[in-house]
Amino acid sequence: MLEINEQIEQRLKKLREFQEAGIEPFGGSFEADSHASEILSRYDKLSKEELEAIPVVCSIAGRIVAMRDFGKAAFAHLQDSSGRIQVYFRKDMLGEGYSIVKKLDVGDIVGLRGRLFRTKTEELTIEVKDFKLLTKSLRPLPEKWHGLKDIEMRYRQRYVDLIVNPEVQKTFEKRSIAIKAIRDFLEAKRFIEVETPMMHQIPGGATARPFKTHHNALSMDLFLRVAPELYLKRLLVGGYERVFEINKNFRNEGISTKHNPEFTMLEFYMAYKDYTFLMGFTEELICHTAEKVAGTLRIPFGDAVIDLTPPWKRLPMLDALGEKGMPVTAITDPAEAMSWARSRKIVIEKGASHAKVLDEIFKEAVEPELIQPTFIIDYPVDLSPLAKRKADCPELVERFELFIASREIANAFSELNDPLDQRGRFLKQVEAREKGDEEAQFMDEDFVRALEYGMPPAAGEGIGIDRLVMLLTDSQSIRDVILFPLLKPEQ
Repeated sequence: MLEINEQIEQRLKKLREFQEAGIEPFGGSFEADSHASEILSRYDKLSKEELEAIPVVCSIAGRIVAMRDFGKAAFAHLQDSSGRIQVYFRKDMLGEGYSIVKKLDVGDIVGLRGRLFRTKTEELTIEVKDFKLLTKSLRPLPEKWHGLKDIEMRYRQRYVDLIVNPEVQKTFEKRSIAIKAIRDFLEAKRFIEVETPMMHQIPGGATARPFKTHHNALSMDLFLRVAPELYLKRLLVGGYERVFEINKNFRNEGISTKHNPEFTMLEFYMAYKDYTFLMGFTEELICHTAEKVAGTLRIPFGDAVIDLTPPWKRLPMLDALGEKGMPVTAITDPAEAMSWARSRKIVIEKGASHAKVLDEIFKEAVEPELIQPTFIIDYPVDLSPLAKRKADCPELVERFELFIASREIANAFSELNDPLDQRGRFLKQVEAREKGDEEAQFMDEDFVRALEYGMPPAAGEGIGIDRLVMLLTDSQSIRDVILFPLLKPEQ
């Protein structure tokens, strides 16, 4: 419902006046032959005399974002999807049509045609020959939209944020460039893009709490997917050797600068490769994407400059804990590990396994200091129910997580393709769920059956698109790279 205030009342009055004059305030199509940035890049080097010698006429459509009325003339800035350009309305040029100009407001959308010229201040400007009101704006644009006090309003009213903050549009254009770069890179490497279900009967592929929904016709509960992994690996069983998917995942977790319950993930799988190969492949993929988005491998992020130049550091998880002063006995002994965590006020959930205790210590003690790109490798098997064991150390798995700027960007491993081992790992996850671990995975009999037909040795990886875009655009919150992030209900 439209809240009425004095400014809105004035706009509604103008709306009625347009209608009474037979002018449609919410008009139809308009054929524009130019965009603001095209006009500026093509003609901004021409002098006043050159523009007069070869009259340039163009048509453009956009939103009025600034306006100055001088009685018998008016200047405005028109903004379209590419940028802004100044336009000039003259009463003696427009005749009776100038009465419409007097009723225009900042925020209105118009289409216009005119000749390019330079003002006394040498600004390239369109002198309007004729124009058409396309949309009457009933709400004024905010005068002050920047700053932390407006941050939630910016996310909630992203449509206004995009109008008044051109740099926000640039961020989402870079996001689009990044996704295209990833897609092009993988397709050049002979990957095929696929789509797998968003609604799962059994949530799997990640240790996360799922969202539940209900299908009325079949009278059955379903879960929004936490990951596409198990379906993508079924495709490896079916004969595809390289597959990828860029799509949404849903995890019923908290909201923070690093987390949104709905997020975009790239997952890809390669037959006959392992996690060691994937580390080099990941360097190549992310460097390719950074070059396309930022044009450099030295990326400013907050107070740091991230150097993506390969090769990146590789550090075993348990060695990383040792570097933070955790004694070897604490790494191997559950009671001592718990005591070491408590002595540093690290919160551990009741009943947590030894591996989960180590993981929580890692998150608190190690992760914040992983600024430059670092592969943390070789995780405890209990943390990785879908990864292949290391042949020389069966208590660990062939897995890495990539951290950049203290954020997990990617998670990958050599895929477990032993159906007997996989069944045993699922049963341990079921046991953990029965003890209260709501993030533990479910038993998936069909996936085990698929493995029993034989899945080739393979490597798979997930890369968080939102976090990668955060890095490449120097965005400190995940909400800055998601057009419509989840927020609490508006009061």
